[in-house]
Amino acid sequence: MDTNIVSALGAGSGIDTKSLVKSLVDVEKVPQQERLDSKKETINAQISAYGTLKSSLSEFQKILEPLSDNDTFNARAVSFPETDVISPNALAANAQAGTYQIEVLEVAQAQALAVNTAFTDKDESANTTGNLTIRLGNWTYDVDNNPTSFAENEDKTALALEITADDSIQDIADKINKAESDVQASVLLVDGQYQLMISAPSGANNALEITGDDPSLDMFAFNAGSYASVTETQQAQDAELKINGLTVFRESNEISDVIQGLTFDINKKSPDEKFTFSITEDKATAEQSVRNFVEAYNELYDAAKALTGISTDAETNESSRGDLATDSLAKSVLSRIRQMVSSEVPGVSDFNSLSNVGIRTQLDGKLEINTEDFDAALKDNFDKLGALFAPQTSSSTNDVEVSIGSYATKTVSGVYSGSITTAPAKGSVVSDAAFVAFNTADTPTGDFTFTVEVDGATSEELTLSGDFSTADELRSALQALINNDDTLKASKAFVDVTVEPGGEFTLASRQFGSTSKVSIAANGADFATATNLSTSSVSTSGRDVAGTINGEAAFGAGEVLLPAIDTDPYGLNLSVREGASGDFDFTFSQGFAGELTKLIDSFLSSSGTIKTRETSLNKDLKGIDVAQEALDRKMTKYESRLSLQFLAMERIVASFKTTGDSLTGIVDRLPFTAKK
Repeated sequence: MDTNIVSALGAGSGIDTKSLVKSLVDVEKVPQQERLDSKKETINAQISAYGTLKSSLSEFQKILEPLSDNDTFNARAVSFPETDVISPNALAANAQAGTYQIEVLEVAQAQALAVNTAFTDKDESANTTGNLTIRLGNWTYDVDNNPTSFAENEDKTALALEITADDSIQDIADKINKAESDVQASVLLVDGQYQLMISAPSGANNALEITGDDPSLDMFAFNAGSYASVTETQQAQDAELKINGLTVFRESNEISDVIQGLTFDINKKSPDEKFTFSITEDKATAEQSVRNFVEAYNELYDAAKALTGISTDAETNESSRGDLATDSLAKSVLSRIRQMVSSEVPGVSDFNSLSNVGIRTQLDGKLEINTEDFDAALKDNFDKLGALFAPQTSSSTNDVEVSIGSYATKTVSGVYSGSITTAPAKGSVVSDAAFVAFNTADTPTGDFTFTVEVDGATSEELTLSGDFSTADELRSALQALINNDDTLKASKAFVDVTVEPGGEFTLASRQFGSTSKVSIAANGADFATATNLSTSSVSTSGRDVAGTINGEAAFGAGEVLLPAIDTDPYGLNLSVREGASGDFDFTFSQGFAGELTKLIDSFLSSSGTIKTRETSLNKDLKGIDVAQEALDRKMTKYESRLSLQFLAMERIVASFKTTGDSLTGIVDRLPFTAKK
């Protein structure tokens, strides 16, 4: 019988080596691939869950913003009667609550001066030349309403104009309007002729005095010695009104500083017409903000629990774990927020926890408002409610005012001690002797020029002119002359001139600190003789405040004392009054909303805990990608090795088959063998 050895061994070309290699590779790879896929899926789910958690925290933080603002708890409402006498414009937070009665006796009006000389062409030359000076101040009139004496307004900028022969009244009006001054001018067409109209801001202390240094400018003059060429069409006048029976005067009809926080316009005078209104606390804004917080907290709590806890479906009774259920950091985020909600607020001595105002934690971890306790807090302790939620500062002395700076987000709430060792001071110069009346006109050729240095800036040469019968007249003239200097104005260097009890003059800078200095840089002989101010007058430099805060040296700049960098109170600004000294205490509280915002910032910041965790997860994700590449390389090599091995096997099998074919029938051909 025929025998095939290879077939008998079960070998041959019938084996599917490709399928066999794939199966062997899968057996090796699948368990490892499943572990990598599972880990990658878990990490991606955690990264997504952290994104959801960050979004929830950010939305919650927005709800905290109104509670971090003191204006929320200082909101006001006003009940204003219907009247055309005055119109309310704005009601600020922290407006002074109370009931007010108003009576408008006069409205403020601006002085208006019409130049009598008229022109048929507004652009034709006015044939004038010289320097025109316009000052603002207060006029005294005689019984015929003629101006007799003028007191310059120290706080207003005088106007000096150079008039050329080619200037028309339109050119002069343009020069007035382009200058840095409150004076305005216009050219009006009246009965076919053009006239120049010059006006000032409203208020009795903003009237105009116009003088020229050339006779051709007399057509514009309005001063005690010359006013016939100008018609005063309207006198300057203050608004006059009575607030709860108290008479007050204001330069403008927009009143913003009589009743704190209320701005209103006077439309017309109405003597004997009195109307009453009230400003009350608007508690509704704060109440709604607190309720919004409780609702937002409960939503955040639900979202965080879904991510970090285990939930059971009520219908199927199947349990499912959140994607961050095994993440300790995510759980600590919720735990720290819960802990803060149930803790006392640092820096608040009374009503220092949410439970004090009726906000309590339920068994399921959410918050609820006890209506009775919360309503009582709104009614009887509204100020304490604001202190609980919003940032607060206080000082044990009126000499030190504590304010919150731009870096206060890192300031630690608490009670701090301080000590003033050096009070702030302003630079000043004092006249050598007491005031004696004088008139510069008595010395026509006298040298009344001087220059003054203020805070490092030196004025242009100034000239004192006038009849000074009282110390206050000279005080006013000096202050206006110095503060209207262009060089000093550009440097924001101003002075206050005061008369000392002994009659001496003090010129003091308006700035505190070591850079604050006032001195007479140069003086004419007659100026020094008349005013007793000269280059030899005693000048004293200012001082920066110095002291300690919590036992550490503080940084003083002018009147501001700053805690040392990176100390707990750093971020607060302490404004110290002149003459302050000794020890004091001050407190700072971020408030509940501020502390909670600060905590959430620590979670969400670029260097915060969540970012650190996300960085770690992304690193793990990259590690999986690296492991995946390694596994793929390993399996590729394994597959290649198996393929080569099976290829070798196929070659051997093929060789056996060839040998088998050659052996077929060999027995029959052998000698001495029998055939069937």
